[in-house]
Amino acid sequence: MSLKNDAFPSSAAFDLIAESFADDAERKDAIKKGNAIFAFTLKNPEGATESWYIDLKEKGEVGKGTGPEGKKVDVTLSLSDEDFAKLIGGKANAQKLFMSGKLKVKGDVMKATKAETVLKKAQTKAKL
Repeated sequence: MSLKNDAFPSSAAFDLIAESFADDAERKDAIKKGNAIFAFTLKNPEGATESWYIDLKEKGEVGKGTGPEGKKVDVTLSLSDEDFAKLIGGKANAQKLFMSGKLKVKGDVMKATKAETVLKKAQTKAKL
């Protein structure tokens, strides 16, 4: 099942992250490093928003929505689809996006810093 939404081109990255979790060692390593549930809310140029989550607390899975059913999200990152593409592509830095107000963080800010480690997995595979 693809997580990509054509209205959000950078959402293809969530499929790449999910693919990297197919490898048991990669998934366990990501859970160990992340230890949180991350939600991403992207906004496209038309003003529509869509959410995806990455569960790095228990299962090491990626899905659509604001979080796995019945679980509390540790941190929600909100940014534009364009900025997310830059972040995944290695053309933007999460800290700079945050400082410039382009990345909003809701929840545990310290855990948000761990999201970048996970996104780097997609960076190595993504050519968005």
